[in-house]
Amino acid sequence: MTSLSVSRAPSARAVPVIFDLDGTLVDSEPNYFEAARRVLAGYGVTDFSWDDHTRFIGISTRETLLTLKREHRIDAPIEELLAAKNHAYLELARAHTRVFPQMRVFVERLHGAGHPMAVASGSSRTAIETVLAGTGLDAQLTTLVSAEEVAHGKPEPDVFLEAARRIGAEPGDCVVLEDAPPGAQAAHRAGMRCIAVPYVAGSADDPAFATAGLRFDGGQDQFTAQAAYDWLGQPDRSA
Repeated sequence: MTSLSVSRAPSARAVPVIFDLDGTLVDSEPNYFEAARRVLAGYGVTDFSWDDHTRFIGISTRETLLTLKREHRIDAPIEELLAAKNHAYLELARAHTRVFPQMRVFVERLHGAGHPMAVASGSSRTAIETVLAGTGLDAQLTTLVSAEEVAHGKPEPDVFLEAARRIGAEPGDCVVLEDAPPGAQAAHRAGMRCIAVPYVAGSADDPAFATAGLRFDGGQDQFTAQAAYDWLGQPDRSA
């Protein structure tokens, strides 16, 4: 695994970069937790905790709700649950969504240097668009792929492969930024290099992160745009 003591040489070519959204670019997980808590409470599930929520970080909203519906024996159509959670989440997201500061710096640097970029997320397209517009990231990130638009969500590679297709890049040329094990696994299955910035404290040892070429075990507190950008210019030694 590449250490953080990479050279300071600039990236030699415009490597295509694909970002996960939630927990990677923005700290939206508290909003997703609160939205799920409110929806579940409406169906009589009153003990949904933050620890329960962390099980689903990196998993699409639909797959999360299908699991919760089954586990709690909720007698409601999945589309009803999806609509309720999306409504609650969008209300929270519009009020406040925080961009991780060094991620904003990284996006701006990539954009300025002409790197093709995309967002590939398990969230709904409406949620992605709302968050990007509300944070101003939509000025640089204009290619979006939602798990709703592909056959399978993460840990399957579909969203990343579709993102690469839309920006006209070969999968093997792309670098993915991810915060969750299912996303890192999806990047590996897509044949893409991965920069892992674990969102959940202590999850850096998850086997799914072992394939990441660069890993910030301390999460966003350790991540820097400079270190990530320098690493892009290093040769891919995985082949």
